[in-house]
Amino acid sequence: MQFHHYGYVSGDPRVQPAAGIGLDRPTELPEEVDVLIVGSGPAGMVAAAQLAQFPNVSTRLVERRGGRLAIGQADGIQARSVETFQAFGFAERIIAEAYRITEMAFWKPDPEQPANIHRAAVTPDDPTGISEFPHLIVNQARVLDYFAEYARNSPGRLVPDYGWEFVGLEVAQPGPDGELPEHPVTVTLERATGVGTGAGDASHAVALDGELTGERRTVRAKYVVGADGARSKVREAIGAQHVGAQSFHAWGVMDTLAVTDFPDIRTKCSIQSEAGNILLIPREGGQLFRMYVDLGEVAEDDHGAVRRTTLEQVVAKANDILHPYTLDVRNVPWHSVYEVGHRVTDRFDDVPLDEQGTRTPRVFITGDACHTHSAKAGQGMNVSMQDGWNIGWKLGHVLDGRADASLLETYHAERHVVAKELIDFDREWSRLMATKPEDLGDPAELEDFYVRTFEFPAGFMTQYTPSMIVAGDEHQALATGFPVGKRFKSSPVARVCDGNPVHLGHHHRADGRWRIYAFADGAISRADDSALATWATWLAEASDSPLRVHVPAGASFDDVFDVKVVYQQPHGEVDLMETPAVFRPATGPFGLTDYEKVYGVDADDDIFETRGLSRDGVVVVVRPDHYVAQVLPLTASGELAEFFRGALLAR
Repeated sequence: MQFHHYGYVSGDPRVQPAAGIGLDRPTELPEEVDVLIVGSGPAGMVAAAQLAQFPNVSTRLVERRGGRLAIGQADGIQARSVETFQAFGFAERIIAEAYRITEMAFWKPDPEQPANIHRAAVTPDDPTGISEFPHLIVNQARVLDYFAEYARNSPGRLVPDYGWEFVGLEVAQPGPDGELPEHPVTVTLERATGVGTGAGDASHAVALDGELTGERRTVRAKYVVGADGARSKVREAIGAQHVGAQSFHAWGVMDTLAVTDFPDIRTKCSIQSEAGNILLIPREGGQLFRMYVDLGEVAEDDHGAVRRTTLEQVVAKANDILHPYTLDVRNVPWHSVYEVGHRVTDRFDDVPLDEQGTRTPRVFITGDACHTHSAKAGQGMNVSMQDGWNIGWKLGHVLDGRADASLLETYHAERHVVAKELIDFDREWSRLMATKPEDLGDPAELEDFYVRTFEFPAGFMTQYTPSMIVAGDEHQALATGFPVGKRFKSSPVARVCDGNPVHLGHHHRADGRWRIYAFADGAISRADDSALATWATWLAEASDSPLRVHVPAGASFDDVFDVKVVYQQPHGEVDLMETPAVFRPATGPFGLTDYEKVYGVDADDDIFETRGLSRDGVVVVVRPDHYVAQVLPLTASGELAEFFRGALLAR
């Protein structure tokens, strides 16, 4: 962590200096904003946290509740999300308080006594070590707390505006001259009273916030982000269609404190018995656990009657499934009954499908507002956070003058595909979870599916296709371990300035900057006649270098681009002061040198070997949301310049 850029810091270094809108942020909701976010769930809070890093962008977040969420419905944190937490600066803290999943046990009817269950298999949670970060379980409310802290401590000093209900919006049409007003989206809000407790069933856990008072407020915005849940009023306001259906299968879910003789109560379990199925999720804190209890098929004319199933009935069903083990429930802080539904919205912005590409979207929907599914694969919060990060940095770039508004069209293009893949995966997982073992083609089908597809729920199958911010894969052979369009997978390296072993990707912060990683050829000195030295000189001095073309006057290139180099040699063989100056930029008002951008290989884990990097040298460009945007040789300076001409505006 670096934090003395502006002078000596003796307080909490996570509190960044206020800037821009953060210097005199209005307490009351203003009449005009750049971005209005509706809803403080995972997608909304991540978008707010990212936009708070752009202090010249006026962002407000409104939430119907009177205060923070107390008990969240979601709790599964996939490894990709923990990587995201690292970028937002709180991975270590949340790992310390979370439950860590390392394996999953599969229980089935005992062949000798089918009325009883027995442990049939145990599988590792991450059999290939796809991430250095773990799979966690932690209350959604705590995740939101950490993102809220990050937003509050960011230069924009963003805090939610609680107690405002979204009523509706209108997007202005172009005038006779074809121009829109500066703030074309008019949003109507209504004041709500009271403070939500988060207690009760799922329908109340996010909406216990008193009555509407009738007091209305109009806010004009340049852009609106709807993160207001499965019953999204923002989605309704833009006429987007939530397409899909219920599966007519019901589950009871309860967070439980209980005494039991079930031996795997602190292990994630799939339990299949003659009486039904349970998904058991141990929770953080040592005693709490969550159970998804199979309530069986629901008649099409049920009209929601199954949701009146009592807690006592859910507990009784759980005991039937667990036989011969027993569950003595002592406390249930939260429970609900729901029917599985799989829906994805036809579009994720306000531009109708037949008009896409003809105008810039102004309203976006994220998270449960555009995709809903079962909770049992632990995907909802995780995919929603990636929605929020995706639209957050893009809005920041457009409103800060870094990119053209056409960048915003890539949000629907990228995230809609991910949502459809999620629905397909969850539909199959839910089917297997609800099927009795004897009705499966192979009794081990469920655990085989879990192991075979683990990369998808972990969050690592997403691969964006070529666009203005994702290049083609013509040079992929130069860096096989960094697939273009997929997330940048971190790897150990050794920092030259101090010899510290670090993970390269862990220094990728959610600060809105692009990353340019140079993996050196055999060069070890700037005086060498090498591809690296030539490339570094071009990057620092050439008129077509992105560091010249896309950095505003008066700013350092380090404000826009984080440029790093990794040498093929161990750190002790690299002379820091002999490395090209572009890797030792001046930073802050005092022009201090950043010494932490030069690395050697880790002695026990050579990144050139593990990531399939060309020994002739390679450049890897990474987007602000951690996805690989381009791979190219050190000699392809023109291609790098061309890519950024398409992605960013010239200054």
